[in-house]
Amino acid sequence: MARAPERVTDESSEPLIRAKPLPRRLPVAGAPPELVPARMINEVLYCERLMYLEWAQGEFEDNVFTVEGRSVHRRADVAGGELPPRPAGAAERAGAEQAAAQGAGAEQAAAQGAGAEQAAAHGAGAEQAAPAPSPTAPRRAARRRPDRDDEAGEPAPYEARSVWLSSERLGITAKIDVVEGDASGRLLPIEYKRGHAPDVPGGAYLPERAQLCAHVLLLREHGYACDEAAIYFAASRRRVPIAIDEALIAATEAAAARAREVTSAAAIPPPLVDSPKCNGCSLVGICLPDETNLLRRLSGEELDAALEAQGPAPVADGSEELEGPLAVDPWGLAGAAGGEARSGDGDAEGETELRRLHPARDDKLPVYVQEQGARVGLAGERLVVHSRAGGQTESRLSNTSQVALLGNVQISTQAMRALLERGIPLCFMTYGGYYLGRATGIESRNVELRVAQHRAAADEAFCLSFARGVVVSKIKNARTMLRRNHASPELPVLSELDQLARKAAEAPSPASLLGLEGTAARVYFGAFPGMLKGTDEVKGAFDLEGRNRRPPRDPVNALLSLAYALLAKELAVTLGTVGLDPLLGFYHQPRFGRPALALDLMEEFRPIVADSVVVAVINNGVVAPDDFQRFGGAVALKPAGRKKFLLAYERRMDQLVTHPVFGYRISYRRVLEVQARLLARVLLGEVGAYPSFRTR
Repeated sequence: MARAPERVTDESSEPLIRAKPLPRRLPVAGAPPELVPARMINEVLYCERLMYLEWAQGEFEDNVFTVEGRSVHRRADVAGGELPPRPAGAAERAGAEQAAAQGAGAEQAAAQGAGAEQAAAHGAGAEQAAPAPSPTAPRRAARRRPDRDDEAGEPAPYEARSVWLSSERLGITAKIDVVEGDASGRLLPIEYKRGHAPDVPGGAYLPERAQLCAHVLLLREHGYACDEAAIYFAASRRRVPIAIDEALIAATEAAAARAREVTSAAAIPPPLVDSPKCNGCSLVGICLPDETNLLRRLSGEELDAALEAQGPAPVADGSEELEGPLAVDPWGLAGAAGGEARSGDGDAEGETELRRLHPARDDKLPVYVQEQGARVGLAGERLVVHSRAGGQTESRLSNTSQVALLGNVQISTQAMRALLERGIPLCFMTYGGYYLGRATGIESRNVELRVAQHRAAADEAFCLSFARGVVVSKIKNARTMLRRNHASPELPVLSELDQLARKAAEAPSPASLLGLEGTAARVYFGAFPGMLKGTDEVKGAFDLEGRNRRPPRDPVNALLSLAYALLAKELAVTLGTVGLDPLLGFYHQPRFGRPALALDLMEEFRPIVADSVVVAVINNGVVAPDDFQRFGGAVALKPAGRKKFLLAYERRMDQLVTHPVFGYRISYRRVLEVQARLLARVLLGEVGAYPSFRTR
């Protein structure tokens, strides 16, 4: 269900010694299940990497095709109906096989990463043991007939839905959508597909035919007569017969053996190269085939050269504005929306441009609740925020990407459960915006990635190499901010930042790297006031004398602290979604409650995302001096000012930017996800080095 089949165009225990770092290798999470799901037979013939991601690592993501596919299966996934009596002599063998299938149910459900679907199939297990139907079975089957093919004639006298069968001898398990049977006991398994029937020999592509062949073999193993199968293509409203011959049986058995072999190797297969199969695959944003292939070809020196040579270019009028054109501005903050055309910050000559197979931006939006005493409840498929004054605001769950509660905001158990069920993170922050943590449902099942992250964290060489990259990118991005936004940047400042970046690239230890980063921060924030524009009165109100925090003692530092907290929250959510542990970093040392890995990844984005938002809201008058309140020596935004800042921050996260290595345009929020997934590819050994994000 992770792809669009009709788009296919080809067939194709010792204690840990801390003084020695552990080798970075792909961890073996455990032996694969003995029974191969029929769907994995389909996937291994279609794309071995897709099969490994789904079955071995438990990855899955929805797109329009998978959602449509579930809609087509909504009736077939409801277990019911009856099969004809088993032929004489087959009951004993079928009973033993069915008992084995029942015992393996929980293991198979976890292995396929489709718990709800397998639970429904498991519910059909008891029905399969029924020796004979009731006298009224034919009439009930005729009334329940789903998506009847007009050319199929009269309804079959027997019909069962969501039939789950397994065979230890074959090493296969499957949930069959619909099984029809006649009075003689001959069966016809039917698989439902969302697309159009392809005009190819055999009526369908090999992966689909092999999946149906596995169904036929399982029915035969349970003692039934079964000579053919069928696929119902919902878009064509047509049932296509699938012939079962010896060649197809051999291909199916070989595919099942190959699925076990690939999974047992504990090495993810390489991505397809420029394959049309990637179009429409829902896991393409996890797999990143083109990006992974490019980074595997580039050496470390070539990658550094690409980062130096590429990146957003000056806009057409010759100015060096950091923000590029905005295609969509749902918050109404932009004066005019720019087009999706590759202009402005994306036309660097000679850049490497890849296919952008995943969406440029997320259609869903975050929900922030900052009114103290507000309550968040649930009404159907909507979140309802009740204010203390009696007003209310609603947000549809289908349009919500995450929910952030700032300060003393209540949320009902029903609303929290709805968020957890739908995988929508619930973030808790202090009144001032400091990120505390998040509540979420089951995220990634990829245990291999978690083990690889822990092993990499014990590898001092890897940690130092990764830390060098992010610190160098942070310093260079800070230099870019000054060069583009400072009224008259001083050459000694730019030169010093450049030298500090070179020294950071060769830092001998994390301690020396911390010193270089601190020096670069002092130089950068010493020149930060030069990026603020406006009257002398406004500049005086937003005067900055170095970086200070906990608490911030001036308006600019209050804005910076809030922006960094929001960015840390964003990356913690993203890392959790990808399957990484936000608390275990490689540069920032683990500490109770600190999202160390999120802080690692946000280093290079501090200047170009967080600092950029602060400069923009001050220079454009979005936040004024009277939007702040002072408590002793601390300064914080008032609720109205915080709301305006949140809108500006979200606008920045939704803005399209050209990726400096891959050349396509995606939003900053999507950039964070791509970078997190690339880090996962590095940890799993597919890519040699983490490609930092640097602007030019």
